[in-house]
Order: sequence, then C-alpha cells, then structure tokens
Amino acid sequence: MKPLELGVVFPQTEIGSDPIAVRDYAQAAEALGYTHLVAYDHVIGAGARSYDSARLTGPYRENDMFHEPLVLFGYLAGLTKTIRLCTGILILPQRQAALVAKQAAEVDVLSGGRLRIGVGIGWNWVEYDVLGVPFKQRGARQEEQIRLMRELWTKPLVTFKGRFHSIEDAGINPLPVQRPIPIWLGGMAEPVLERVGTLADGWYPRFPTLDGIVTGNRPPVEKEPPRVTIERVHEYARKAGRNPEDIGIQGFITHNNLAPDQWAKAVADYRAVGATHLAFNTMKAGFKSVSEHIAALSNFRDAV
Repeated sequence: MKPLELGVVFPQTEIGSDPIAVRDYAQAAEALGYTHLVAYDHVIGAGARSYDSARLTGPYRENDMFHEPLVLFGYLAGLTKTIRLCTGILILPQRQAALVAKQAAEVDVLSGGRLRIGVGIGWNWVEYDVLGVPFKQRGARQEEQIRLMRELWTKPLVTFKGRFHSIEDAGINPLPVQRPIPIWLGGMAEPVLERVGTLADGWYPRFPTLDGIVTGNRPPVEKEPPRVTIERVHEYARKAGRNPEDIGIQGFITHNNLAPDQWAKAVADYRAVGATHLAFNTMKAGFKSVSEHIAALSNFRDAV
C-alpha cells in the first residue's frame, strides 16, 4: 500500500485578494510538510435570480471569490519549491482544450514538474452558458479533451480528429516537464467511475462518511460503502487492462464538521479504504484571517 500523502485545500472563498496572504498560506503549508495544495475552480458565480430561474443547488454564488487556478499556480510556482499544485477540480469542458494544455504546460515548466490537473464537468449550467459551451455535451467533451491534451503534452506536432476538436500538424511549445501531466477526475456518477478506471491517473471522490460532510442536520450518508464504489473503479481499470494500483485516490477532511480528536481516525479510515492522498479543508470553519487558517493546518498536522 502506498503511503498516504497529506495536502491542503486552498481556502479559495476566504483567503481574499491580497497576493501576500496567498503567498504566506502556500509557503506555510509547504513549510509544515504538506505535499500538495488543491484549488477549487469557478469562473463565473451566478446571482440570486439565476439560482431561482435555473434551479441551481450548488454551494457557490457570485459573492464567493475564486482565484483562477492556473493563474494562481503560475504565481505560486515561483514562491514554492516542493509542494505539488493541484486543481481539484478544473471545470474542463467549459474551456478550450488546447488553451488549457498550453497553460498547464507553462505552469508545469515554471514549477519544475509539480502540476496535477484534476478535472470535472461541473454543475452550474449558467457558467457554461456564459462561456458559450453546451452544458449537455460536457461529459463527452471532457473525455475527448483528456485524450487531446495528452497528445499535446507528449508530442511536438499533433494531428487529431475528434467530435469536438480538430488539429492538423500543430503543437504547443514549451512542452511540460511531465509528459504527460497527470490528469485526475472528480465526480461520483457511474460514467465518471468508468472514465476514472479507463482514462485517469487518479480520482477525487467525495465520501461524506469519511470526510465529515453534513447537509443541514442530516448525518453523512452514502448510497454504498466507499470500498464498494472504489472496487467498481478498480474493475473498470482491470477491464481496460490497467493496474488499479496505478490510480491515485484523493480524500478530503473538512475542518468544520470534524473535531480535532476525530482527525486521526478520519485519516486512518481513508488509509484503510486505499486513499493515496488526503487534503485538509479549512473553508467554512469561521476563520477570519489567513493566520487562523495556517494555525489550523499546524494543529491538524500535529494531530495526525
């Protein structure tokens, strides 16, 4: 069993826009020995009218601030030395695949090969409309984008003919340090589980019973035990001729729903189901400053 790597969730909605605070947080996480930093993604936040008319149920709106992950990582690449920079997740289908491949390659070069791209299809169709991409095509589009970006990251010239993308004898320069950059998938729907098994380098599942997610007053619950879901991913991998052990699993522990005396048990529980990575999330914990987020990272590290 691979050792469990501990990381942090970048407090997107609470860190603010001061670049010094952003720097201090990332450097503190690195100094504390965390191996990776995970940043969430939204380009556009929908307002109250959009929520009412579109029946959106996601947790983020126009008043939730999000740094653009790849721009953020370009900044942090020069301010850190060892911590891995991970999108978790980048909503890939609403972006141009070749442009994402170019931006990701640049971050990978500037960071010395420390980028991991986590991608997903998202839930906010208002965001897709604003960016001019059909919401209902997002799953198929993402699968093709993954194949195309791997081509662009490993070959100086690419010819590619797909349903959504066409390239004739062209490529990006510079190529990334990692060829290809690891791509992890986020999501729990069955088509996502299959794509993880057949395509992905790793997976961002969400297991409420493990990470402490609470909805209202309801206790965390899953449709099935995490081991069962993970085994389905592994079975898809075996059918595709892949070794399931080559697929990483990123867990999450949510600060505001677990007491400090529960942290060590949560880490052990994730390790027991085969997680390879675990990120500690301090968002929504009521912290008023970056220093409080950093103190929580220190306390978590000491506890586990």
